[in-house]
Amino acid sequence: MTKFTPDINNKLFQLAVQLINQTSRPVFLTGKAGTGKTTFLKYICENSPKEMAVVAPTGVAAINAGGVTIHSFFQLPLEPFIPEPVARHQLISRLRFNSKKKKMLNQLELLIIDEISMVRADLLDAIDTVLRFVRQKPREKFGGVQVLFIGDLLQLPPVIKEQEWNLLAEYYEGVYFFDSMVLKDSPPVYIEFEKIYRQRDEAFIRVLNQVRNNELDTKSLAILEKQFDPTFRRKKNDGFIILTTHNHKANDINARE
Repeated sequence: MTKFTPDINNKLFQLAVQLINQTSRPVFLTGKAGTGKTTFLKYICENSPKEMAVVAPTGVAAINAGGVTIHSFFQLPLEPFIPEPVARHQLISRLRFNSKKKKMLNQLELLIIDEISMVRADLLDAIDTVLRFVRQKPREKFGGVQVLFIGDLLQLPPVIKEQEWNLLAEYYEGVYFFDSMVLKDSPPVYIEFEKIYRQRDEAFIRVLNQVRNNELDTKSLAILEKQFDPTFRRKKNDGFIILTTHNHKANDINARE
C-alpha cells in the first residue's frame, strides 16, 4: 500500500482537524478509498490533545486502525441489542470493568470508530448505553464523549442475519449506524474527503469511481475488458493468489492446494 503524508493544506482536512480539536461535536468523516481517511485518523492520534480511544468492528480493522474491537473494548455481547429499558439494564449488569478501565472511560474525551460502515445501529446504541452508565451522565449522548466516525458507506455494510433483523426491525428503520437511536435527532457533522492520493492514474481513478457509483460507461468497460484473458489457465504451484468471498471457500481452496 502506498504511504502518503497528511495534506495539511487541504481545506477539508483542516476543517476536520478543527472540529475534532476545538469542538465537542460528533463528526462523520467519509470519502472514497485512497482519500486519506486512515491518514487523518493517524494524524489525530498523534496531534490531538484529547484523551482518546480507537475502536473498530472487526479484528483486522482494529489492527489497521491501531485500536481494539468494539466488543472487547466495551464488553458487549454478540447478540442484538434491543433499545429497551430491560435490555439496557441487562447490558449494564454484565459489565465487569476494573478500576483502571473505569478511570480511562471517565477521562475519555474522543472516541474514534473506524470502518463505521460495518457498525450496526443497535451496536452504536449499546456503546451509548455503556458510556452513559459508566460516566454517570445518563442524559448526555455517549456520556458526553465526542465521537469521530470514519468510513465509506459504499464499502462493507453491516452484517445481520434475518432472525436478528426480525428482532430489530421494530425499533430501527435500517441497520446502518446512522439509523441508531442515539443519532436519530442529532446527526454528526458530515465531511467528505474528495481528492484521491493513493492513485495517480487518472484513467484508473475514473474507472474506480464509475464502478463505485454503478455508472460504468463503454470506455471504462473497455479498459477492464482488456485485463481479461479468456485463455488463461492456472498451473499447479504457479504462485497466483486467489481472492474469494467467504472463509469456507478459502478453506476449501487451501485444503485442495
